[in-house]
Amino acid sequence: MSERKTIRRALVSVYDKDRLVELGRALASAGIEIISTGSTAKTLQGAGIKVTEVSDYTGFPEIMGGRVKTLHPKIHSGILADQNNPEHLQAIGDLDIAPFDLVVINLYPFLETISSGAAYAECIEQIDIGGPSMLRGAAKNHGSVAVVAKVAQYDQLFTAIKAGGTTFDERRSFALDV
Repeated sequence: MSERKTIRRALVSVYDKDRLVELGRALASAGIEIISTGSTAKTLQGAGIKVTEVSDYTGFPEIMGGRVKTLHPKIHSGILADQNNPEHLQAIGDLDIAPFDLVVINLYPFLETISSGAAYAECIEQIDIGGPSMLRGAAKNHGSVAVVAKVAQYDQLFTAIKAGGTTFDERRSFALDV
C-alpha cells in the first residue's frame, strides 16, 4: 500500500452544491483548512463550517461579476507547486503562499444551459474559466494534490480522509477523472 499524504489545505469551489455541507463537515472534522469561493463559501459558512474566502486569502476582490476570482498566483501557485521539489516550496514560501493538498471543483453546467434554450448572455456566463484551469493544474500536479471533480467521488474522498490522506494511486485515479 502506498504512503498516505496528509490533507492540510483544500480549495473548494463547486457549482453543484449536492453533498457540499457533508464535504465541508468531513474536511473540517479532519482539521483541514478550507479556502472557498462565493456561494460555495456562503453555503459552508451557513452550515457553521469555518471557511476562508478566496478574496480574503488573495487580498484581491472578486471582480466583473465573479468572472475573476480564482485567477490569481496565490491560488495557482498553491495548486501547481510540486511539494517534493524544494525549489517550488522555497518559491511559494518566499511569497507567503501555502500549497493546496486537495482541490474540489465542479464546473458551471454550460451544455445544460445551452440545451435549455437560455439566452445568449446567460450561456456565455456559464463558460467556466478559472474552474478548468484549477482542475487541469491539480490534475497535472496529482503527485502533490488530490483533485475531485464530481460529487460521485466524494465517498472515495471521505474514505481517504478517514484513512489519514490520499495515496498516489488515489490521486492519480482522481486526476484521470478530470
